[in-house]
Amino acid sequence: MKPTLRTLTLLAALLAPALHAAPFTPEQEARIKELIRETLVANPKILDEAAESWEKQNAADQASQLGNFIKGNQEVLFNSATSPRLGAKNPKLTLVSFTDYNCPYCKQFDPHLARLLKAYPNDVGLVIKLLPFKGQTSAKAAQYSLTLWQQDPARFLALHDKLMSKQGMLTEADINKALAATGNTALKPEARATEELRNSLRIGTLLGVQGTPATLVGNQLVSGAIPYEELEQIVKAELARKG
Repeated sequence: MKPTLRTLTLLAALLAPALHAAPFTPEQEARIKELIRETLVANPKILDEAAESWEKQNAADQASQLGNFIKGNQEVLFNSATSPRLGAKNPKLTLVSFTDYNCPYCKQFDPHLARLLKAYPNDVGLVIKLLPFKGQTSAKAAQYSLTLWQQDPARFLALHDKLMSKQGMLTEADINKALAATGNTALKPEARATEELRNSLRIGTLLGVQGTPATLVGNQLVSGAIPYEELEQIVKAELARKG
């Protein structure tokens, strides 16, 4: 079996302390390498254990960095007045959903979020961060829904659901139909909506969001349209952790 890059990295990590801890002679260095090789041949699982340990440490480091970032950006993530907010008024846990009206996976995942809010009406809140990744109509639909949120929050959800329920990429006609169906034909996008989109793109980029949907649950960024049962288990675990 040829050594993989990860194997070579782990070997280097194992060798480094021995080779640099003291000024060994060439003969001593050769013997140290031979002893390490003999040990690995006799106990091949050592590399698997080292790899597992390295991966756990790497994941822990990433989680710590994410946690620090979230802690330092509480206001923009959870308390922005220009970001739509649904669910419990005083939740134990607030999720942040990064989503796009033209994303097919977001359209698949959005009902899971709605179901979750109904299942935990007093415990779970949801902040929506719209990321117009998929074209001009993504941005236009987002500007309309964000403007409506800023003008009349109670009417936001009807338009949001209408835009999300349209399968495929939205057209200008689709957006106009959604506005008409929800009684918003006179709605005009405001500058504050565009500023909210910029802020969402900025915070999403800094958080490491690479695509939609992405959902922040506690200190965990959940990527993709995962099944409802998996989402609920993550939320239950976070609620239990909060006590």
